[in-house]
Amino acid sequence: MKVRDLMTQSVASISSDDCLSSAARMMWECDCGAIPVTRDGRVLGMITDRDICMASWIKNQPLSEISVADSMSRELFSCSPDDNVSVAERLMQSRQIRRLPVLDREGRLVGILSLADIVRGSDRAGRGVSDVSSSEVASTLATICQPRSTQRAFA
Repeated sequence: MKVRDLMTQSVASISSDDCLSSAARMMWECDCGAIPVTRDGRVLGMITDRDICMASWIKNQPLSEISVADSMSRELFSCSPDDNVSVAERLMQSRQIRRLPVLDREGRLVGILSLADIVRGSDRAGRGVSDVSSSEVASTLATICQPRSTQRAFA
């Protein structure tokens, strides 16, 4: 199964020049927890609902005064629509991420693949829809949910 078969094609994106209140509003309206940050159709990074919350807390400023560029994740992991879903799932697991922007050969955003998309595909695996088993998805989710550090910031 290819990423194109499971990815969400209609993806909202936001500019790095926008403010976090715009990103939060977009997430609310699109019912999502992460949005690709783009410029001229190219993905620069990702902004998540957690990024927004942490930026607000750390900077102690209203969301309207903090730019997306100041809070987004710039380390970008992505996949291609032609990749096998199992390859994308392994990338999610190794990098502890739930969503991958899907980029075409020119690096333009064409979709997003979430762990939820893979779960929906694996639910139908008995009918040959996905090449990722339910146990592999469960393992990926368990890995993603592991703390990146065993030390607590406020211990």
